[in-house]
Amino acid sequence: MTLRLPALLVTAALVLAAACTPGTGGGGGGDGKSFEFWSFAAINQKVSVDAYRAKHADVEVKLTEVGTSTETAQALTTALAGGKVPDLVLIQGDNLPKFVQQPQNFVDLRTLGADDIKGDYLDWVMKQSVAKDGEVLGIPTDVGGMAIAYRTDLFAAAQLPTDPAAAGALWPTWDAFIETGKRYKQATGKAFTDNAATSVFYQAVNQVSEKYYSEGRELVYDRNPQVRAAFDVGIKAATAGITAGQTSFESAWSAGLAQGQYAAVAAPSWMLNTIRSTAPDTKGKWAIAKIPGGAGNWGGSYLAIPKRAKNPQAAWNYIKEMQSPQGQLDHFGRVGALPSTPSVYQDEKLASSKDPFFTDAPTGKIYTDSLLGLKPFYIGPDSATIGQEFLNAITNVEQSGGNPATAWDDAVRNIKTAIG
Repeated sequence: MTLRLPALLVTAALVLAAACTPGTGGGGGGDGKSFEFWSFAAINQKVSVDAYRAKHADVEVKLTEVGTSTETAQALTTALAGGKVPDLVLIQGDNLPKFVQQPQNFVDLRTLGADDIKGDYLDWVMKQSVAKDGEVLGIPTDVGGMAIAYRTDLFAAAQLPTDPAAAGALWPTWDAFIETGKRYKQATGKAFTDNAATSVFYQAVNQVSEKYYSEGRELVYDRNPQVRAAFDVGIKAATAGITAGQTSFESAWSAGLAQGQYAAVAAPSWMLNTIRSTAPDTKGKWAIAKIPGGAGNWGGSYLAIPKRAKNPQAAWNYIKEMQSPQGQLDHFGRVGALPSTPSVYQDEKLASSKDPFFTDAPTGKIYTDSLLGLKPFYIGPDSATIGQEFLNAITNVEQSGGNPATAWDDAVRNIKTAIG
């Protein structure tokens, strides 16, 4: 998930990226083993790099956390236009399609051995990184099976059930989730969830069978009833008085998470590490229940190698080892990122894993179950921009007094302006 940041911050990220390019020191030194790696922040990619270096002491990896996933994609775009590129870059799934349309800017990973491993990954995830002529431009690192994380102590104070099965039974649908929020608000006088844009709309719209594009790759965002239904439930949440009005991942949101200013938050598998690192003193106060609707995916990223990378083989060696089924399983154990390699879904380390931070929630089973029955949809080159404008429209209603009656039309008009 990505959120729009002020232009000053985006510019700062691009300046940082330009400064942190191969040849400026550290990795990417041309020894055939070391390389430079651009990642986005807040996902603790350093843990994976450290694990790799523990096995390969002769390899130096210069890791640069450029900024948000959007800022990292923007920095990569700038570099591809003529700057110095990294050897390896992490690209968030919604940002990937624009790059897939530019296969000339990336190494076709088939030339390094991708054909030997592409069958290891979920078909619908791998498909997103394949260009029109079959070039494989990225290897998937994870997927974002969905759930709801909630504070058991705050639920208990509101006389709501704290057991995950009972809590999940409160909200089989998003309408029921909103009604639960009203019960919580009435009992406590406090916000039930962080915001309507990401914890309601963005989850609902990622549960559809067809999203902003048709399977024929035609834009349908403005006439797709599934998108409209997800938007309407987002507006319903925004006007129900149940949200804290805190934009995801901003400083107020982080403070609210740590201070218990809201009781429930949409939590794809990768969000657990965010909660753990942002609110360490809340260990044992969280549990995880099913997402309304039962299934869905939010997020997932890919590792790609720019065409002008100085050390493509070194970067590929990292991909092949760290994104293998075993590598992804080990990474799940370190940070909770859900593997995109289904062969490990029945592995005991995943299937029976429990997270003590989240009251021993069976995270492996919860998140793999959330992918069952999922109907993948095509993600197109403007999906990220379209989604951002829908998020903006809901946030405008929630936080700035925007008119809910015109919010849909406002969003569609802004999308048409943004994408042409």
